[in-house]
Amino acid sequence: MHEFGIAEAVVDAVERRADGRRVRRARVRAGALLRIAPQALDQAFCLASAGTVAEGATLDLVIEPVRLICRGCGHSAMCADPLTICGLCGGIDVDTEGGDSLVLESIQLDPDTTAEASYVPGHSGRDRGDPARPD
Repeated sequence: MHEFGIAEAVVDAVERRADGRRVRRARVRAGALLRIAPQALDQAFCLASAGTVAEGATLDLVIEPVRLICRGCGHSAMCADPLTICGLCGGIDVDTEGGDSLVLESIQLDPDTTAEASYVPGHSGRDRGDPARPD
């Protein structure tokens, strides 16, 4: 279950951004090529966030589509399922573009623990949740 590694990376990024403040909600944008099962990620996030500022927080997952380009006919289309055929000619020889990112877009802080803004925007260049790549 690769979702657990992804959840750990998300929790790490959430903790860095929250700076000790309790988190109510986190929003993550993930590329379709990561093939994340939403329910598995929810369970993994629940386990990975136990004992952290994100414990009990809700994780919102947005799947970003991948661009498929058919080598046979040149047709290009956005698709949520990267393992598909060309929608125009039915060809199976397709290239993919994008769809492999993992970005913590935002967190919502618990208003009971802070008087500051409860919405903390992301920084996609710094808050990557890629467990294979160190910060």
